[in-house]
Amino acid sequence: MQDHQRWPERVRLFEVGPRDGLQHEPSTLPVATRLEFIRRLAEAGLRDIEIGSFVHPRWVPQMADTDDLVARIPSLTGVRLWALVPNLTGFARAVAAGATNLCFLVSASETHSRKNLNRPIAEAIAEVERLAEAAARRGAPWRGYVSVAFGCPYEGAVDFGAVLTLARRMLDLGARQVSLGDTTGMGNPRQVGEAARQALDEFGPDKLALHFHDTRGLGMTNAYVALEEGVNSFDTSAGGIGGCPYAPGAAGNLSTEDLVQLLRSLGVECAVDFDKLISVARWLDAEAKVRVHSRSHRYACSQATAGAH
Repeated sequence: MQDHQRWPERVRLFEVGPRDGLQHEPSTLPVATRLEFIRRLAEAGLRDIEIGSFVHPRWVPQMADTDDLVARIPSLTGVRLWALVPNLTGFARAVAAGATNLCFLVSASETHSRKNLNRPIAEAIAEVERLAEAAARRGAPWRGYVSVAFGCPYEGAVDFGAVLTLARRMLDLGARQVSLGDTTGMGNPRQVGEAARQALDEFGPDKLALHFHDTRGLGMTNAYVALEEGVNSFDTSAGGIGGCPYAPGAAGNLSTEDLVQLLRSLGVECAVDFDKLISVARWLDAEAKVRVHSRSHRYACSQATAGAH
């Protein structure tokens, strides 16, 4: 039987819905709607929220108004607001808009790096080095992402040793934490368990987060396996919104409320209000007109319908 002594007593959630969730929507939400989304997430108790990205709008039109969003966002006590910055041009935009917590990105496969970042891995790391220097000069905290850490849609299997090397480099450059992304939902539970053990041994739990997608229906299973190994930080998206550009129609990010439901059932603390998260998902579905994937939301809707009869 699995020894559960390594299970964390408390889990930190990093909410990515306003960025990684909305960037795959077929239409661009108005800034006012995005601001309301962020406000509701904060009200539900989420304390780390990725609110947008400073990518050129030609590539990600859904994030075109992030400058305006940051400029208009109200002060949210106790909440850290994060923005993805792909290069120095994006960094300059982020600083001008007033963003203070930043995220930098590399890919674990050459093909994905060229297609996603328009540069090979070596150049992507060199850009992160320049970004890290710029962030250090401003005293700006930053977080690192390693994409396709559990499999690449172009190259297939990814060498996890290379993933750890990229993550270590980002931590050495000053990243507060590195998130290893199962960008297309290719990871399986055995693979995730082995990877979590290696990463925890290498970095410790405070420096590591895992980012799962539910493309093949394994997102929650992979999270459970990671919890058993002692991982205590996960990227999630309210409503499970988002998607995978390589698998149109597939479910998106790991749902925030579904993971909170799992944590509650296991007696693991995460300091997030589940009922308010369900309200966020209901608002996304009914008012923001964003397709919601979470099972918790579907169950809540079914119970409400049954109660109406």
